Amino acid sequence: TEVTTCDSNLAAPHPLRTASTFFYRRPSLAVYLLLVPPLLWFGTVYLGSLFALLAQSFYAIDEYTATIVRRVTLATYAQLFTQPANLDIVLRTTQMAIAVTIAAAVMAFPLANFMARHARGRVKAFFYVAVMLPMWTSYLVKVYAWRLILAKEGILSWCLSALGLDGILEAVLRTPGIGGPSLSSSYLGMFIVFVYMWLPFMVLPIAAALERVPASLLAASADLGATPSQTFWRVTLPLALPGVAAGSIFTFSLTLGDYIIPSVVGAPGYFIGMMVYQQQGTAGNIPLAAAFSVVPIVLIGIYLALARRAGAFDAL
Repeated sequence: TEVTTCDSNLAAPHPLRTASTFFYRRPSLAVYLLLVPPLLWFGTVYLGSLFALLAQSFYAIDEYTATIVRRVTLATYAQLFTQPANLDIVLRTTQMAIAVTIAAAVMAFPLANFMARHARGRVKAFFYVAVMLPMWTSYLVKVYAWRLILAKEGILSWCLSALGLDGILEAVLRTPGIGGPSLSSSYLGMFIVFVYMWLPFMVLPIAAALERVPASLLAASADLGATPSQTFWRVTLPLALPGVAAGSIFTFSLTLGDYIIPSVVGAPGYFIGMMVYQQQGTAGNIPLAAAFSVVPIVLIGIYLALARRAGAFDAL
């Protein structure tokens, strides 16, 4: 009887063991099955909604009935690129995104270099936490806090006045294009808030790229007689360009699509994100909102093509 029981146990292995053996012998099948749920989510929810939005941009809205005419046409894109007000919105947003990206890169590189190459132990951990700490705070709280800081009677104006620099602030606010009644109502103030918001997204990729640069390359450059500036321009920066490119994609795209900061801080004037929000909400012009949404996608595609041609991804 005992022999019969043992034989029956050997003849009928546990289903989980059978499945484990099956996938162990077919590792590629196990990987594919693990990828199915996230790919389904990505394909249906993300790409599906994106393509549905893009398809809306090829429709138009009837000016008399305010209903969407579901017939393929380029009238909405013609409206986007022929009306001066819409072109002004695209140019204003693009200029702000470029300025924020350049400023964030210039400010982030020294900090990232210190974090990656010089800081050790607790000091390094402190800087990483300090960079990421603003990301743990509510987005709206930070925006409204900056509105109070940049207000005409805010703490920044008070500090500059106490230092006797209020005249410089008034001269800056009188500058056409960036000035306004106060920093909280100027493009300069909006620029400051944008840089503050997106700076961590630039610091972390650059720091990660710099940590991958071998110290032996820097030592070899010095041994060959290169000055520190030559080492930076010819060794460090080219190898760190993938991190700069990754961070700039974040800062550039986030500035292009944001609508909260321009709504709370800054001078009057629409940005792309504000137009998308208004057109799909208050105005109900979904085709025009979709056409505006295509602009950041095209600009990011152009930027990636230029960055690749410049060799920003060669060190990946």
